[in-house]
Amino acid sequence: MRLRQATLTTFRDLGVTPEIADALETEGITAPFPIQEMALPLALSGQDVIGQARTGTGKTYAFGIAMLQSIGKPRKNRKKPRGLVVVPTRELAIQVSEDLVTAAGKLGSRVLTVYGGRAYEPQIEALKAGVDVIVGTPGRLLDLVKQKHLDLGQITSLVLDEADRMLDLGFLPDIERIFNLIPAERQTMLFSATMPGEIVALSRKYLNRPTHVRAEHDAGEGEATPQVRQIVWRVHRMDKIEIVGRLLQARERGLTMVFCETKRACDMVAEQLDTRGFAVAAVHGDLGQGQREQALRAFRNGKIDVLVATDVAARGIDIDDVTHVVNYDCPTDDKTYVHRIGRTGRAGRTGIAVTFVEWEELTRWKMINNMLGGEFAEPVETYSTSPHVFSELDIPEGTKGVLPHASRSRAGLAAEQLEDLGETGKSRVRGRRRDEREERPPRAPRQRRRTRGGRVAEGVEGAETVEQAEIAETVEGESMDRRRRPRRAEETPAIISHDELAAAAGDVLADVEEAGPARRTRFADVQEAEPVEEVKPARRTRARSGAATEAIDSALTDARPFGYDEPEPSFLAAPPAPVRREPERIVPPNPFTVIFQSPDLATDDDDIAPSAASERQAQRRNGRPRTGGGNRRRQG
Repeated sequence: MRLRQATLTTFRDLGVTPEIADALETEGITAPFPIQEMALPLALSGQDVIGQARTGTGKTYAFGIAMLQSIGKPRKNRKKPRGLVVVPTRELAIQVSEDLVTAAGKLGSRVLTVYGGRAYEPQIEALKAGVDVIVGTPGRLLDLVKQKHLDLGQITSLVLDEADRMLDLGFLPDIERIFNLIPAERQTMLFSATMPGEIVALSRKYLNRPTHVRAEHDAGEGEATPQVRQIVWRVHRMDKIEIVGRLLQARERGLTMVFCETKRACDMVAEQLDTRGFAVAAVHGDLGQGQREQALRAFRNGKIDVLVATDVAARGIDIDDVTHVVNYDCPTDDKTYVHRIGRTGRAGRTGIAVTFVEWEELTRWKMINNMLGGEFAEPVETYSTSPHVFSELDIPEGTKGVLPHASRSRAGLAAEQLEDLGETGKSRVRGRRRDEREERPPRAPRQRRRTRGGRVAEGVEGAETVEQAEIAETVEGESMDRRRRPRRAEETPAIISHDELAAAAGDVLADVEEAGPARRTRFADVQEAEPVEEVKPARRTRARSGAATEAIDSALTDARPFGYDEPEPSFLAAPPAPVRREPERIVPPNPFTVIFQSPDLATDDDDIAPSAASERQAQRRNGRPRTGGGNRRRQG
């Protein structure tokens, strides 16, 4: 964080130790901002402080310098942390840690950052080695406490940064648990850009006679940064991306942040801008922590100049040279709007904030405008071809929404190394840029092995007989046809010749003689039947004709002796095909006549159901008493 505001007061005049003041001067930070000038004397004296100031005015150093100075230089026998900073998001935790490391350059204070999405092992090893200050999110802090790797019993200074955002994210129960884990004798500091009623109630419950420091103008606590020029346009949804494409080609444009409401919209905008030739990356909650940090590093280093993000990057992210902020989707409330446009115009710089408002979002925007006291109650109807788009944003005439190839000089996100953080959990990546998409490798040829009866079949070369060779040739030639044509109900191995049928009939002749004259007569009829034409068994075929099959089946059925039982079907055999009966067709005399025929479910054996009156008459004839009755007296 670079604070170069020229004032007559210095950090040394506020009571900051020479080690911290020299470390800040080495980084070019010589003069404090108003919030630092007002909060540092109170924080150095050990009082509880509530600090309120606009985003981008150096609130981190307002509590960080006081915490580092109260803890002092690290000691070898002191391994448990003395300072704790709780932040709502991972990106803000990294930002605060970097500022604290800068201020503690000559003190040598050990600062540890803990947040979700990274492996536990490096954080646990750092805790065992000893730390002085911990900066982390509530979830990971409580996880380490539950695993008994983190002990908060010696905390002397606690800071809640962006407290209003933590309440919006539902971290209030976790914050209360953290308050119960630290000692009651402590210094508590609470900093936020806005101060809703929930923050006031929280400070009354856990802070000890706090002093409220407010570095704001009289316009109100939610006033936007005055160094930011605000532009509000009423646009159509299908024309937004074209306007952004032309806005990104404005003269003297630096880094740009585009805020979307949902993760899906964030991926869609990033993919479309990448298709148009811009160096862009996305940051949202569905990305892995390594991917989010890779995008932020590439944005800080200038390898990409457009960062499309959700509100996860709207708090506490301090990046130099951000000149434009685009609200692609209208913010939900005034606090979100203030924090979004606060990413530009930081530390005395100037910036431009462009907000898109669709027709159905006018009511929401009017509420935000009234809360902030703005002058944009009726946004100007704007299209990508409107003249004021080029004049207000200083865009060259004739610019289209696609970046020319001669202007594509950024290295892109692929030039930034992706760090392996040992991420926990699953990360879903919806949108990936073209240079990150991996081509699908060609599919390897599938090796098929033919089997017969569960055994691997050999090729034609390995056939031992001519019959096996012919079978192999048949299988090889008809393998594809078998898959394509529908499967028959049942297949038979070969045609049975007349000699084989006669031999089979002769084997059962003795049994037929014993069965009696009736059975003998029936078998004699079979003997007189027309014989089946004999076919040479030189080559087997897959199936026999329908006429031959019916004749052989009927002959074998009649030739069975009396008392012959059908064998039980094997459980390995295929079930018989179901017989489907076609319904009776009804042809109406007139095509416009609708005929409905209900199925007749009654049979001849069904009796007509008696009515209730007939049942009562039957009961009276049989002399049975009626069941149920309200006034019937019990028989003793």
